[in-house]
Amino acid sequence: AVFLNGEPFASGKIDAGQILEILMKKAAPKTPAAAPKTTYKVAIVGGGPAGVAAAIYTARKGLSVVLIADRVGGQVKDTMGIENLITVDRTTGPELTAALGGLLRSHDITIREHLRVERIESSDAKRILFLNTGEAIAAETVVIATGARWRELGVPGEKEYLGHGVAYCPHCDGPFFKDRDVAVVGGGNSGVEAALDLAGIVKSVHVFEFTDKLNADQILLDRLEKTANITVSVSAEVKGILGNGEKVTAITYVDRRTQEEKEVSLDGVFIQIGLVPHTEFVANLLERNRYGEIIVDSHGRTSVPGIFACGDATTVPYKQIAIALGDGAKAALAAFEYLLKKPVAA
Repeated sequence: AVFLNGEPFASGKIDAGQILEILMKKAAPKTPAAAPKTTYKVAIVGGGPAGVAAAIYTARKGLSVVLIADRVGGQVKDTMGIENLITVDRTTGPELTAALGGLLRSHDITIREHLRVERIESSDAKRILFLNTGEAIAAETVVIATGARWRELGVPGEKEYLGHGVAYCPHCDGPFFKDRDVAVVGGGNSGVEAALDLAGIVKSVHVFEFTDKLNADQILLDRLEKTANITVSVSAEVKGILGNGEKVTAITYVDRRTQEEKEVSLDGVFIQIGLVPHTEFVANLLERNRYGEIIVDSHGRTSVPGIFACGDATTVPYKQIAIALGDGAKAALAAFEYLLKKPVAA
């Protein structure tokens, strides 16, 4: 826990960049931002794989590019093991983040890290991005690649054992639990798909669902019933994740029908209760779906001309690093095409 002058400041896992971001927000000037002196051709919002790919592709086209991100690497920075990135045998989140940062700095890209865009105003000529520091940046086009965060349970032990038994991505981290007992929290499509995916790797899977039934598609439920090493508990409210100080050892839950508290010994917990895209700052500007994802077409174009989006913040399916990289490149090329066809002022 972090306190500022005796008042709660932040809690849970936090790095220096996030602390700086909160400090800058508290110290932001109250006066209106001054008019930007420079107009970039492209502004990239987000520093994850999609944002980095978009920045590199636009910079290689000779465009002036600024990348604004709370941290380079984004959610990838918190991933310990990555074994499904094509051409890379195995890497870790911190290693991949360092590689992304090095690649960014090898190109002519203005990098504004530890900053956040609070809102965007759009006109026919350009877009104005207002930062949490009170500064404003102008660009002719914008590529939004702010990603998403896994929806958290908010129970004791979740943050403490992140990367040490608590995981959010079965595709990424499932193989690390080979022949072990794990739990999946969430009985929707993502939760049941995760359980089926894990069942072929681990010793056993225990699915916990808060409501009185699983809410996945019937075809998934049929497969679930035929999978011998999957157990299901419905009306189960997870209360905590236990460990020995080094790794997860058990999960506790309450049977909502009997109010009996139970404990299940296991080695890992996969939380699958949905994603929360980082798109709140464009809620009044761009069209989003009911999950908060920015709606894009096949070229990454949004509902506002000149603004593009890519990666986990959008409706593009399958939230994976490899997909985000390609999606960022595609949005960058679409932004370049938009600038090529844009009428030139006399």
